[in-house]
Amino acid sequence: MRLKMLLTACLMLLPAIAVADPTGTFQVLGKNPNGQEYKGVVKVARTGETYSVAWNVGGTEFIGTDLGAKFVGDRFQMGPASPDDTAISVGYISGQSFGMAMYFQQPDGTWQGIWTYGGSDKASLENWVK
Repeated sequence: MRLKMLLTACLMLLPAIAVADPTGTFQVLGKNPNGQEYKGVVKVARTGETYSVAWNVGGTEFIGTDLGAKFVGDRFQMGPASPDDTAISVGYISGQSFGMAMYFQQPDGTWQGIWTYGGSDKASLENWVK
């Protein structure tokens, strides 16, 4: 009976573990620093110890490299890209411009982030939804 309860508990945890993986294709919803809303698509792939990220927003492509992190107990742990990462930090380029962003997985499986670009004094919000 205890074995059955243990197996049931483990099976219930599997979907939660799978949700944490930041890889895949997401719909992007965000706001530019001027307040104008935008939509697009972002693809995140694990590439060894990092992630590659490619946004397409309004026909403009942004390419980035990410580092992952997750909470372990009460501490934030950084390390090589992992399926259980719940946070990613991105450096990106588009043409001659560069920027940075941070995203955190939310309880509903979406990813919420904040971004800026080189030389800016503003930050903008962005959400990723599968």
